Amino acid sequence: MQDILTMLNALHRPRLMMRAARIGAQEYRRSAHLPRLLGYGVLPRQGEALMKLMEMEAMLEDQRTCSDASYSLIRHLDVLIAMVAEARVLKAAQASD
Repeated sequence: MQDILTMLNALHRPRLMMRAARIGAQEYRRSAHLPRLLGYGVLPRQGEALMKLMEMEAMLEDQRTCSDASYSLIRHLDVLIAMVAEARVLKAAQASD
């Protein structure tokens, strides 16, 4: 099985969406944003949170590519922002080890 960061690098999304996600990730606060996406309660660790976010993003990407009427660009960007920010935190944690 591939590690999480390798799986993230393999994702290909529209350039404008990823640019918006990178910009939004600069203002990301885990304690405020993550519960809104994953549900309230104890926050999961970075790896676990990233896996859940990737699952959510895959469903949103399917909705986007199928032109599903229930697709929300705002929600998709929120999830991408969280993914980018969580990946940065995970990379920093791995680099410090």
